[in-house]
Amino acid sequence: MNQYLAVTSNGLENLLVEELTKLGISDAKPVQAGVKFKASNEQIYRCCLWSRLASRFVRVITEFNCQNDMDLYLSATSVNWVNHFHSSKKFVVDFNGTNREIRNSQYGAMKVKDAVVDCFEKKNLPRPSISKDHADLRIHVRLHNDKALLGIDMVGGGLHVRGYRTEAGRAPLRETLAAAIILRSGWDASKQLLDPMCGSGTLLIEAAMMAANIAPGLKREKWGFESLQDFDPELWAQVKSEASVQARRGVNKTDTKFFGLDSDSRVLKTAKDNARRAGVESLIQFELGDAALLKKPQGFESGVIVCNPPYGERLGTHPGLIALYTAFGAQLKSEFGGCQASIFSSSDELLSCLRMRAEKQYKLNNGALPCHQKNYSISARERSEDEQETQQTQIAPDFSNRLKKNIAKIGKWAKREGLDCYRIYDADLPEYNVAIDVYLDQLVIQEYAAPKDIPEEKAKRRLTDIIRAAIQVRGTNANNVVLKVREKQKGSSQYQKFGQQSQTMEVNEYGVKLLVNLHDYLDTGLFLDHKITRRKLGEMAKGKDFLNLFAYTGSGTVHAACGGAKSTTTVDMSNTYLEWAKDNMKLNGQVGRQHQFVQADCLQWLEQASGNYDLIFIDPPTFSNSKRMEQSFDVQRDHIQLMKNLKRILRQDGTIVFSNNKRHFKMDMAELESLGLEAKNISAQTLPLDFERNKHIHNCWVVTHKLV
Repeated sequence: MNQYLAVTSNGLENLLVEELTKLGISDAKPVQAGVKFKASNEQIYRCCLWSRLASRFVRVITEFNCQNDMDLYLSATSVNWVNHFHSSKKFVVDFNGTNREIRNSQYGAMKVKDAVVDCFEKKNLPRPSISKDHADLRIHVRLHNDKALLGIDMVGGGLHVRGYRTEAGRAPLRETLAAAIILRSGWDASKQLLDPMCGSGTLLIEAAMMAANIAPGLKREKWGFESLQDFDPELWAQVKSEASVQARRGVNKTDTKFFGLDSDSRVLKTAKDNARRAGVESLIQFELGDAALLKKPQGFESGVIVCNPPYGERLGTHPGLIALYTAFGAQLKSEFGGCQASIFSSSDELLSCLRMRAEKQYKLNNGALPCHQKNYSISARERSEDEQETQQTQIAPDFSNRLKKNIAKIGKWAKREGLDCYRIYDADLPEYNVAIDVYLDQLVIQEYAAPKDIPEEKAKRRLTDIIRAAIQVRGTNANNVVLKVREKQKGSSQYQKFGQQSQTMEVNEYGVKLLVNLHDYLDTGLFLDHKITRRKLGEMAKGKDFLNLFAYTGSGTVHAACGGAKSTTTVDMSNTYLEWAKDNMKLNGQVGRQHQFVQADCLQWLEQASGNYDLIFIDPPTFSNSKRMEQSFDVQRDHIQLMKNLKRILRQDGTIVFSNNKRHFKMDMAELESLGLEAKNISAQTLPLDFERNKHIHNCWVVTHKLV
């Protein structure tokens, strides 16, 4: 009998104890991320072949106190390695952990390797070879604080590699984790099993192998214990032969039905190939299907639904997931009364979208990602409750009601005005702190950073409700919802790119066509609060020379050009946005030498500008300290200097339309008058209906030469 350590994932120790006990182990004791026990050669052969949960089995050679590299070397040297394997065998050392003295696992592995090799050389035996890629056996070392375990890996590689999966879909589950999910799901071979988002089929295949009594290691071609001195090939052949016979009989005897659905036909083909290699192809029925439209298979009266839906790394990066979980939960409750469901996900917020109460739940990791597995019993009572949830106000009722009222009022206005894009919600309710904009059939939800006194989990749950309610109230396809996080921006940070999708769409604004990009930048290329200002520019521009400073994507220039401007000059520091401005102009047929585009720091350009203009639109940032600018700019501090420079290039009967977004901006009327200019505040006239709640979203002024 030898001492062994079965290695597994944190949280699966007790489940592994149960499995090993069924395999004939009588003294299995859980430790962190593993189970310790004693076993004969026959027992360890069976454990290696049959365990569905262990990632490897390690024969424990010695355990010792290890404070430094000398303790490590001496303890490893004290082992008579010649008794364990022949010098013709290639080996490698897997070293896990560090302590205060041994801070590098590679260094620890090297010290153990030296000790093993020295053992052979001291006995005048050939030096065994090291091979990382083609080792016959692996020496396993675990170091935690000052405690070390030294042993030999009986498997030679992870037991999750069953041999049936050569490729998988995105974010595949390890086979050992899939087996654990099945064992904790409440399913047994007397019940039918359905995975409506089966991906490469791992959950179903693991369950089918359990039902057919197929040893998970049966297709493995090489084992670490085959290179040990005490390997018994006849005993191993007998253990393997018994498992082969059971597998053949099991598939023929199994009458459990397994159903797998996925919306991706390519992944579904992979699942079928995997099932064929695993020997359970005849037991699983794979079909193309959408979990959001899931229907109960014929005869599936008290079966189990188990799945690992997509969940992404961060909630909200894919609003479609919220809709998927919501629709999936509704289908479970309406179609599968009397059945059970077990759902595995890293996002508790997404699981809450199922609108079901879990009877049991477990915490375990998928790699380094903390996850939840929740088990549900679906009752007729739960179905009737769900059927009552037909009112849109059931999801965040206060928010939903406000959104419906806004859509009714603003939607009619936008249609009359000829607007494809407008705001339908702007933090109307403090607890639902988002802005929601419509762009044709798309919704852009901008999440304002939550106050620090709001717990992160609560903020996430509210955001989930907002997205679900917005999709439901407006009837928007979840794939047409874009989520962004908006914080206070300084300088040019509003221009920073954070996506690579490069998806543009064409929208109409008062008869002008403009390109917007909802994905690649924090802003979309169109400031919606300035729509009336832009229309006013179009009305004022006929026959005039027009200048647009801090022009962004040139939407103001397009309105002026379409309004009949004699010439336009568009200035911005960003070449990206100038190209966008050119595309906007081309979209409206506004091309020619009369339309100039200048890439420059607007403040520096303005200091040196020598032309003359009839109409100038300037919408500077509140504050900027861009590296590409020689000095910082503050609109309150510097607006008079700005006006001084603008006056120089403004014709005597010309007009400046000056706008900015600084709350409580105060125009220095006295200084303005000393420059020979006068200003009229037209902020109220430029505030559109969809921004009427936010009267300080911008301020706008008409500045002209003072009449003498």
